[in-house]
Amino acid sequence: MKHDTLDLGRFTEPALHILVSLAEGPKHGYAMMEDIKALSGATIGPGTLYGALGRLERLGYIEALPARDRRVPYRLTDGGRRTLEAQLSGLRRLTSTGIRRLSRA
Repeated sequence: MKHDTLDLGRFTEPALHILVSLAEGPKHGYAMMEDIKALSGATIGPGTLYGALGRLERLGYIEALPARDRRVPYRLTDGGRRTLEAQLSGLRRLTSTGIRRLSRA
């Protein structure tokens, strides 16, 4: 499995938010939705969240842990961590280039 890009098609943004949220440690769905809202202001609905969780799990970027009180926590895998690092590095390059170009305009 190649982990240098986040290959999730049009659902990249929710997936990236989820990976960033799980980088802090395991969380269940509602805790992720609250964390994502606090981090970015983005509201991710349950359908989007659980669809993205399913894709991330199938790709091996996250894994479900045993349920606690009917809530299933998820955690980042080593592959997910590498993928997140690569994605954030690319965003850092894009951001710094965009800021540099804007300052010249």
